[in-house]
Amino acid sequence: FYGLDESDLDKSFQLPPTTFIGGGNTTLPLREIIRRLETSYCGHIGMEFMFINNVDQCQWIRQKFETPGILQFTNAEKRTLLARLVRSTRFEDFLARKWSSEKRFGLEGCEVLIPALKSIIDKSSEAGIDSVIMGMPHRGRLNVLANVIRKDLDQIFCQFDPKLEASDEGSGDVKYHLGMYHERINRETDKNITLSLMANPSHLEAVDPVVQGKAKAEQFYRGDTEGKKVMSILIHGDAAFAGQGVVYETFHLSELPSYTTHGTIHVVVNNQIGFTTDPRVARSSPYPTDVARVVNAPIFHVNADDPEAVMYVCRVASEWRTTFNKDVVIDLVCYRRFGHNEMDEPMFTQPLMYKQIHRQEHVLKKYSDKLIAEGVVTLQEYEEEVAKYDKICEEAYTSSKDEKILLIRQWLDSPWPDFFTAEGEPKSMSCVYTGLEEKVLQHIGQTASSVPLEDFKIHSGVSRILRGRADLVKNRQMDWALGEYMAFGSLLKDGIHVRLSGQDVERGTFSHRHHVLHDQEVDKRTCVPMNHLWADQAPYTVCNSSLSEYGVLGFELGFAMANPNALILWEAQFGDFHNTAQCIIDQFISSGQAKWVRNNGIILLLPHGMEGMGPEHSSARPERFLQMSKDDPDHFPEFNGDFEVQQLHDCNWIVVNCSTPANYCHVLRRQILLPFRKPLIVFTPKSLLRHPDARSSFDDLATGTRFKRLIPDEGPANQSPGHVKRVIFCTGKVYYELAKERKLHNLESDVAIVRLEQISPFPFDLVRAEAEKFANAELVWCQEEHKNMGYYDYVRPRFLTVVANKKHIWYVGRGPAAAPATGNKSTHLNELRRFLDTAFNLSAFQGKHM
Repeated sequence: FYGLDESDLDKSFQLPPTTFIGGGNTTLPLREIIRRLETSYCGHIGMEFMFINNVDQCQWIRQKFETPGILQFTNAEKRTLLARLVRSTRFEDFLARKWSSEKRFGLEGCEVLIPALKSIIDKSSEAGIDSVIMGMPHRGRLNVLANVIRKDLDQIFCQFDPKLEASDEGSGDVKYHLGMYHERINRETDKNITLSLMANPSHLEAVDPVVQGKAKAEQFYRGDTEGKKVMSILIHGDAAFAGQGVVYETFHLSELPSYTTHGTIHVVVNNQIGFTTDPRVARSSPYPTDVARVVNAPIFHVNADDPEAVMYVCRVASEWRTTFNKDVVIDLVCYRRFGHNEMDEPMFTQPLMYKQIHRQEHVLKKYSDKLIAEGVVTLQEYEEEVAKYDKICEEAYTSSKDEKILLIRQWLDSPWPDFFTAEGEPKSMSCVYTGLEEKVLQHIGQTASSVPLEDFKIHSGVSRILRGRADLVKNRQMDWALGEYMAFGSLLKDGIHVRLSGQDVERGTFSHRHHVLHDQEVDKRTCVPMNHLWADQAPYTVCNSSLSEYGVLGFELGFAMANPNALILWEAQFGDFHNTAQCIIDQFISSGQAKWVRNNGIILLLPHGMEGMGPEHSSARPERFLQMSKDDPDHFPEFNGDFEVQQLHDCNWIVVNCSTPANYCHVLRRQILLPFRKPLIVFTPKSLLRHPDARSSFDDLATGTRFKRLIPDEGPANQSPGHVKRVIFCTGKVYYELAKERKLHNLESDVAIVRLEQISPFPFDLVRAEAEKFANAELVWCQEEHKNMGYYDYVRPRFLTVVANKKHIWYVGRGPAAAPATGNKSTHLNELRRFLDTAFNLSAFQGKHM
């Protein structure tokens, strides 16, 4: 092709300056050039890097693989590698012998993963890393827990005992989902290292953004601005890495300023099969790793049956991250010796592949024979290494038989030192007041309505908004944006970091927030007034996210795991869009504590309200959150002085729909002042952001005030409760429409309107007090959502429990529907008119039966 033939093989040629194959020589014979290039690029390691648009980075990689003799290991390094391979292999063999019929998703066929991970950790520790956050699927997890994280073997073996019951809180999870946090000495570097393997569900790759969020948070709180102390490692399967969209979403966070972890090392366990599906029908790309090319991450493909090649690639990957602070991918090309799990028969669907696998010699046998042949170890030394680890396993197995109970808390992946007692319990059970001093309110209000930088020209529309805020502050009032400002600003004063993330949150989807001001005359010059509140305040982070829900919500969930003393909020652009992140909500947020004993105080802000904007911009689907709330509808909780805080402690999450700015501020502050952490779901308003009646006085936030789980009627009906004919219970925005309609009909004395601000846990005690107060009145639940949506199915049985099934709970609202809202404005208004008419027709339910 180049006009060369065999006669040219011994001719010397000038080497180009871009190559490193010369090893100090500037010319080489063609025969030697070909040999060296084949050694570099045609062996057990394949590289993809020429797509990277940075010459220095490409040259760095070429130097690592072209330099002659660079893939050399000392005898000591080879013995360490062999010992690690022994542990990895014999651990799987031990489990197979003791629990042959148990699912464990073993690592057979990719045993080299364990020495690979340990090599990455060793090299990273050498570079200064002292904390590694890891995420992985089920395959090989027990082996990683045992031989990388170094979880006690007897505690792992206990998980196989079907007779042991859990003694602490929660329902637990299967053993191959569990996580672990462990601090130990890295024996290779003699440095402290903290390893955290995140617990996760079976939903493949769902843990990816969670790991990244937690790593980012640890870097943030430690001031590790370049990722020199904290890093993340993600282990993937080949089919999931190519198939799951959250992988792409997570990659696209990797270099965003508020989300970067300064480089993640990705390790793909490439079994060349997905359960029973061949790669040729599982992906359209040549390799499972092609998704990584979108962020210019180099990809190293390596034969997993060549342990030394794997170790070298792992070292290079670690050095790449240390040098360039960018993601890198290691593709371990291996196989799965058995089926998807140990009970599965792979020959049904891949007969020829598994005939070959059954003939394949184990990597430990291959490598031990190689080292024995090289004289690095003797056969006796190798057999002693095997016997030593087998003995460790047997002793741990014997010890596991002495265990009487399972402690889920021993598998906690994100401990919070000093936040709980030594037993993991709250240090108190009190629900404190959340009000603020007048001077604090005034100071925050003044900052919220001004620009703290000189010569900073803001948009005239923003200037008008700030003047409006100033007028509110002057009159000791607040709208929704100011209420939020009060919550954030007061927590920052107390040293609580606040982070608000989501699509367009800096301005706010509805242009009400404006937490980031933009200079109209200097490009990219911005100002965050909330970071100018106090001299010694905590930092405020507000960041527009990528246009992703799944990846970003998972990231913020992980961020919230790192520190209980931080307010972490994710806001959906509209509440309707949270279902793109349904996996994070269902598998992590609603049930994470029950499965993994893991508190989390993340807050979801979900704009919600029926305002004629159609089926995709109206509903945050409150019915779904309430369906997953675990309080018992048929049992009135035991009432005592700690009723409110005990309810919050026992729930899986808190669901609120505040109708006033002050109550919104209170519930955000309560989230931090509680002695434990629960996820908080807030259905936030849209039209109320500027509604003239949706205002609060500074008095509603004064010292001695607190969040109101229920707001009773405060008008004439409350003065003469015995004469009230109907009590309408509702929540959220619909209250203002009901109040307006009641006034039009002059029914303030006949109809009471009571607002549920906290829907779950259900305020049984307060609802009972209202029902007893208006003993002669009909009880009505009114909602603007359709009957099969919203809150009705949740509140109705609980209302019946409150009244001991002695009264009806009448429904007022839209009828059942398939879509959350109509797309026709006229239909929307007609529906609203119908249910408002019913709400104030005092004879509407006469003669009717439930």
